[in-house]
Amino acid sequence: MINKIYEKVITFIKEEYKFLIFVFIILFLGFFHLPYNIYVGGGIINLDKRLEVEDEYKINGSLNLSYVKSLHATIPTYLLSYIFDWERESIESTKIDENDNVKDIWLREQMYLEEANSSAVISAFKSSGEDITINKELLKILYIDKDSNTDLKVGDIILKVNNIDLYEFSDIKNIIKDFNVGDKISVNYLRDDKEYEGYFTLRIIDNEKKAGLYLIKLYDYETKRKVDFKFAKSEGGPSGGFITSLAIYSKLINKDLIKGLKIVGTGTIDTSGNVGEIGGVKYKIKGAERAHADIFFVPEENYAEALKIKEENNYNIDVVMVKNIRDAINYLESR
Repeated sequence: MINKIYEKVITFIKEEYKFLIFVFIILFLGFFHLPYNIYVGGGIINLDKRLEVEDEYKINGSLNLSYVKSLHATIPTYLLSYIFDWERESIESTKIDENDNVKDIWLREQMYLEEANSSAVISAFKSSGEDITINKELLKILYIDKDSNTDLKVGDIILKVNNIDLYEFSDIKNIIKDFNVGDKISVNYLRDDKEYEGYFTLRIIDNEKKAGLYLIKLYDYETKRKVDFKFAKSEGGPSGGFITSLAIYSKLINKDLIKGLKIVGTGTIDTSGNVGEIGGVKYKIKGAERAHADIFFVPEENYAEALKIKEENNYNIDVVMVKNIRDAINYLESR
């Protein structure tokens, strides 16, 4: 029985070897990854599916996050990018140093989203006049220089340095200025909701005493109405901060700001409501148009490009420039 099966397999290979080689080549081309990301288009996400505000006002219409679709390049998608005018970005260009990998890069994108959401809450509550108390900044490690001497890890939140509580980023500089290069300084940090004690050693970086730790700022804040985020693990980046803040604001106020419109927006946000530049705007406005959005809010730095794409393609969408969340609020109130 085994011999007959073996003979059939050998016969099939001999007769169909050209087909089998073709299949192998196709599989190789489709699964062999090149060191590039390919940006292939854009889409939108209704923020009603990503956040919830306690006792929220129910929006009449929708506020939508815009995003860019990307693929890890294979040989076919890399070649197709020249035909369909997809953008190619070297993975090497997104690395901070040679030890960086795709996992590290994506972890940073998730932390950028966390930072954007933290700032979005503060901006929205300030703009709405709702009570919010900011207790302190939470300094989370985004990246650790490869030459640093420390037992800290990316994602740790630093609580104390030299047994002194931290309330803002400048506290670290004030503490380490009295130490010398090479000194080992104790650190209390939070990892997986547990507090630990570790250390870092001071070095000279860019003519300053530093630990080689690159930090982002989150915030320890208190509000009367809770805000819950429901972003997926596959979602990251800072560019949804502005529209997320506007969505929170619209759920806090007791009036119809959106008026049945389908609104898409993009841009970073800070705690004062200032809107910052983003990438991939041509894909984002195309995604908004395909979704039949009424308004596309865009940062000042990206406005000219977005307007040019609208005019070249005769899109039926209002492109509105925003420098601050207040610009978007005033525009919607005036409609």
